[in-house]
Amino acid sequence: MSTDLSHLSVIVTGGARGIGRATVERFARQGARVALGDLDVDLGKDVAAPYDGRVVAARLDVTDPGSWAEFLDEVDRHGPWDVLVNNAGIMPLGPILEESHQKARTIIDVNVHGVIFGTKAVAPAMARRGRGHIVNVASAVGRVALPHGATYSASKFAVVGFSEATRAELAPQGIEVTMVLPTVVQTELSAGVPAARGVRPVTADDVAEVIEAAVRKPRAEMWVPRWTQGLSKSTLALPRAVQSAMTKVLKADEVLASADPAARAAYEERAASGARPDQELQ
Repeated sequence: MSTDLSHLSVIVTGGARGIGRATVERFARQGARVALGDLDVDLGKDVAAPYDGRVVAARLDVTDPGSWAEFLDEVDRHGPWDVLVNNAGIMPLGPILEESHQKARTIIDVNVHGVIFGTKAVAPAMARRGRGHIVNVASAVGRVALPHGATYSASKFAVVGFSEATRAELAPQGIEVTMVLPTVVQTELSAGVPAARGVRPVTADDVAEVIEAAVRKPRAEMWVPRWTQGLSKSTLALPRAVQSAMTKVLKADEVLASADPAARAAYEERAASGARPDQELQ
């Protein structure tokens, strides 16, 4: 049976822009109560304003367990929480030998620790009630790594592994875990990044639509666009030499390496600084 979203209370991290904002708006239109967590709380409140109190925005630094506790206290009146969408993420790009240690730490803190800390903050109450759903927004590079995004790929591989492990661990407590793996999404995170040959870029709402579908009918893994899941899984089953040949045909190995530096300059500066004004940046 499909879940009725109008009865749900949902947390979305990185909800002020991009995929997060599209997800907030999609759930709100279905009548759900939504708590939007973001470092840019003023923009978050602008997103929340049209929804007559059904959406509340509060400051959240997903890398800080203390910030998670403060966020949950502030939005408590909208709970108890049925769904957690761990969406916040950043994607600085570049050659691994030129990447600073600070940049690497920031990527891991936001993309990996943000998901871990969010799960630890929200899932205990779900377990006590015997129900809940956690949706982790990973990336296609969490299954198929690409050059010039090594640390980012590593962070998304970590999200995939964490999702698979927690799905098995939390299932007996009634908690579903879904990972969503988008390809190139037309948001600030992917500024200047071309799509692989034959794979059209998707929109933030395309990803939000898949997140909604996952909550309505839980599944372990969902790709955006959805047809890429079968292609990727079948490719990974082939010998490494064949995989490499297919990657070159699709020019997938050039996707991150050929990103336009000028188009990405503003994003890269913010992401590398660790300031992360919106913390979704997707």
